[in-house]
Amino acid sequence: MKPLITATELSAILARRNLRIFDVRWYLADPEAGRVEYGDAHIPGAVFVDLESDLCGNDGPGRHPLPTPREFTETLRRLGLDKDHHIVVYDASAGATAARMWWMLHSAGHSGVQVLDGGLVAWRAGGHPTTTAVPVVKRGHFPSITEWSGVVDAAMVAERNGPLIDARAADRYRGEHEPIDPAAGHIPGAVSLPFVDNLAQDSQLFDPLAIARRFEGMEDAVVYCGSGVTACHNLLAMELAGVTGGVLYDGSWSDWSADPRRPIATGPEPG
Repeated sequence: MKPLITATELSAILARRNLRIFDVRWYLADPEAGRVEYGDAHIPGAVFVDLESDLCGNDGPGRHPLPTPREFTETLRRLGLDKDHHIVVYDASAGATAARMWWMLHSAGHSGVQVLDGGLVAWRAGGHPTTTAVPVVKRGHFPSITEWSGVVDAAMVAERNGPLIDARAADRYRGEHEPIDPAAGHIPGAVSLPFVDNLAQDSQLFDPLAIARRFEGMEDAVVYCGSGVTACHNLLAMELAGVTGGVLYDGSWSDWSADPRRPIATGPEPG
């Protein structure tokens, strides 16, 4: 299944019995705003998913650690999911948080998941309806997840010789601005490829050829961001372009910068 679905394509399959839609709106400045916005309007049939309580765990590296496989299995069952469901995830941030759920499902072995290209913005721009009705969810029987795949920790990053990608804004990479994590800068050796540069002016992803040029030579790369969320957007783009082998440093900069013994580089060069 291709990683993206357009608003027009989604509109055409809304009535399918095996379709499940999830609203993953979340904002760093106001974590509760996504839930409020969902209550005001969402795509018909969509169920709200909270980044911090549904897609993160209580223990682990960084600000947004992955839940345990058992915890995520329980979340997916509570959300009504079975192994045969076609899942579409969206947000209002060009996929910045929806890509996290897409990646987690892929890592857990469920390939039948897509991100709505352009998110709720594209849905509304296409004249498609929204609703305030909240679906009644029947508990699902999603298969037990036993492990995460495609994840590395800080020790593995330190020992790795392959490409390393920083998905944060360029000023944070250079160390000029750090709004939330313990130190400013980037992991030595990382190249700056901000996730926002995957997007065209309409907040939809560029075509696969443009993305492939952007990530040329980045097969088998480790990707990180501030806390393991927007890095998944780069992994989504790489999947779209057929750039293989990318893995997530789930603790990301919030984990790396928390240990003063770890080296930090600043400036525009990898270091």
